[in-house]
Amino acid sequence: MRSIVCHAARDLRIENSTVSDPGEGQLRVRVAFGGICGSDLHYYQHGGFGTVRIRQAMALGHEVSGVVERLGAGVSGWQPGQRIAISPSRPCGHCRVCQAGQHNHCLHMRFFGSAMPFPHIQGAFSEQIIIESHQAHPIADHLSLSEAALAEPLSVGLHAIARAGSVLGQQVLVTGCGPIGSLLIAALRRAGAGRIVAADIAELPLQCARAMGADETIDLSQEGDRMAPYKLDKGQFDTVFEASGSEAALQLGLDVIRPRGVLITVGMGGDIRLPMTQLVAKEVDLRGTFRFHPEFATAVRFLNEGLVDGRPVITRIVPFENALSAFDLAADKRQSLKVQIAFADA
Repeated sequence: MRSIVCHAARDLRIENSTVSDPGEGQLRVRVAFGGICGSDLHYYQHGGFGTVRIRQAMALGHEVSGVVERLGAGVSGWQPGQRIAISPSRPCGHCRVCQAGQHNHCLHMRFFGSAMPFPHIQGAFSEQIIIESHQAHPIADHLSLSEAALAEPLSVGLHAIARAGSVLGQQVLVTGCGPIGSLLIAALRRAGAGRIVAADIAELPLQCARAMGADETIDLSQEGDRMAPYKLDKGQFDTVFEASGSEAALQLGLDVIRPRGVLITVGMGGDIRLPMTQLVAKEVDLRGTFRFHPEFATAVRFLNEGLVDGRPVITRIVPFENALSAFDLAADKRQSLKVQIAFADA
């Protein structure tokens, strides 16, 4: 068996690895597709993000789908050959944060491919992995395993909407239309947003935003003046989702949000300066959003029932043998949104 392992910045290797038999309550799964996420790119390009750094070799990846191979003791309701989306979220369920219903903040979280704890939590970019049976979610016969691997980034968008509260009938701005932002736009359509404006600095993500349901798209690199009407009368947007991690985008969000609007910071691009005078004077409700947990089941249901079509987000599928080059491709935002690795023929 082989895995995609990061040792340090720009030190990514395909290495031989081993997989055990599934234990009680577990499944052994043959991984089919894995999507390269922004956090995977941060590990590959910089060896981490913020204060988080890789201190030991770590398999990357957390956006995966697969096929059940073997059942552990006590597992029922599953069978070999079953096609599944796999949640990377494994909270303990017992700590005070989990008991408060905030499972995404679990004090003992085992999230695939995370260097936050030490020893690190190994990722899912391996030909075979062991999962807890509750991480498996069945997918519909018509849904491809490639599409099923989008359940994780779609879950991020769903959790961001949950943090915002109701968007029914609202005028909403999304800044940053990469895979998360574009899937967020599709989720906003399902949540009843009245009008969705999408802004980015490149044409490819804006094309995807339109395909996912944006009513208006604005290329900030060439037509930033189109935002001027949204700044009038203390701002026009009820809710802003900032999905790029850019300081300039956050500032733009504050310029165009109405007084007492809700600004959700989805993107994580590092520490930035906050214009506190504007934040206070407009009484903006600034809220972070981090990962997800119960939203994963909803994301799979939306994909299974065709309520969200994530295919426009997938720009390239690369065979496992070329996985290392896939990371450079994913980093080139001029030609890529979601780049997936095909681990197996499934």
